[in-house]
Formats: sequence, C-alpha cells, structure tokens
Amino acid sequence: MTAMPDLGTFQPASPGLLRSTFRRHAAGVAVITARGACGPVGFTATSLTSVCADPPLVSFGVGTGASSWPAIAETEHVGVHILGEHQSDLAATFARSGADRFGAPTAWREGPEGVPVLDGVLAWLVCRVVGRVPAGDHRIVLAEVVLGDPTGVGRPLLYHQGRFGGLRD
Repeated sequence: MTAMPDLGTFQPASPGLLRSTFRRHAAGVAVITARGACGPVGFTATSLTSVCADPPLVSFGVGTGASSWPAIAETEHVGVHILGEHQSDLAATFARSGADRFGAPTAWREGPEGVPVLDGVLAWLVCRVVGRVPAGDHRIVLAEVVLGDPTGVGRPLLYHQGRFGGLRD
C-alpha cells in the first residue's frame, strides 16, 4: 500500500520547489551543438523531448543567458547527441560555464549542414530549427530531424539528484 501524501506540507510555487522536484526526476543527458559565428558551440541538456514522430520533431530548452544562446538563436541547424554512461566527463564539460567544450579531449567532426557531431555517442541527429518559443528566461527550441545515426553502443547517461550516472539492473 502506498502512503498518501501529506497535504499539510506543501510548498507554494517557486524556483526552489521546481528544482527540488526535478532533482527527483531522472532524465537522459544530451548535448546540443551548433555552428556559431566564432566556431562551434554546445551545451548539456536534460530537457530533450521527442515531440512528434510524423514529422519527426524534438524540443529542448536553452537559457537566453547561456553562452550558446546567440548561436542557437540564429542557426538553421543543430546537432542532438544522446550521451552514454561512459560520457559523464563530456556532459560535465558541456555543462560547465567557460569550459573549452570543443578542445581536447572532446572528439568531434564537422557533420552535415556544418553541425558539430560528437564522437562516441549513443545516437546523434542533425535537425532543422523550426521554432523558438519564449518560456521565461529560456526558449523552447523545436527542431525537425533531417538525418542521424542511432547505432552507438552502450547504455544511456542519466542525470538524477544533481549527478550524472547510469542505469542499475
């Protein structure tokens, strides 16, 4: 039998409530990349969502204060990379402000539409941006899949309780 929630301990809506709640939600980890005016840009995202299968659409959120936002705001194409549990260091690099995200040891190459494609990921997509929807201090980017490769080997990297980790059997 499941315990009933104690409705006497609720909290009013706040950024802290949202953060605390979503720390309990395990999410897959992706890196979003794009070609920027001054070189490649990218960031770690746990907000990646499959929106629709026909046409194939994905979405992700990006803060308008993020260093990658100016390139994402202007680009026609983005790369979406699903990270494996062996890539927690890569996820941390792309999450860290001021990091040299595309310097060694990051392995990548220029892919279709000039999008930076990361090596060793579980899957990657090149997507055409079809919308940028305002959402507070973020934008929700809608992107249509153009092509990709889902054949990487391994298990997915997850983000939970503020840490990167893998699945447990």
